[in-house]
Amino acid sequence: MAQTAEKFATYDDLLKVPEHLVAEIIQGQLYATPRPAPKHARTSSSLGAKITTPYDFGEDGPGGWWILDEPELHLDAHVLVPDLAGWRRERMPQLPDAAWFELPPDWVCEVLSPSTARVDRVQKMPVYAEYGVRCLWLVDPDLKTLEAYELQDGHWVLLITLSEDDEVSVPPFDATAFSLSVLWA
Repeated sequence: MAQTAEKFATYDDLLKVPEHLVAEIIQGQLYATPRPAPKHARTSSSLGAKITTPYDFGEDGPGGWWILDEPELHLDAHVLVPDLAGWRRERMPQLPDAAWFELPPDWVCEVLSPSTARVDRVQKMPVYAEYGVRCLWLVDPDLKTLEAYELQDGHWVLLITLSEDDEVSVPPFDATAFSLSVLWA
């Protein structure tokens, strides 16, 4: 019996996904998940505000970053949409004209939800490592935790796990601090 070739998802497949879903292609497979629920969205928005002000705008912080919500990353055949991502401006002096990014970010953050946690951890983390993303945060609004990872020799190393109202001053954003409690709705 002849084996049939596995069909890999294409960008055209991704474009056919209804707009109310977030679509990604990871290892050739199409993943479509619902838009974030309010608690998830609030956590992501609050974290973005805490990081963007000092690091992107340079207000009460060092500046030097582009911080974006849900950017579409095109990393060869992978199409990923992290909840937040950041690029050092020294690596990416200006934003691209395309609707996506081909340069891997320096930092990504995934806000975990029951429907996405497995994909974020098992599928996306290895891709981020493969493409040299230096720092990764996983934030869980249900457990009220933040896990900070750093890429070392191609592998993720857990730097710290914070919870509840711990102070957040973690690479690459360790020049400032804020209470983790501001993320919980």
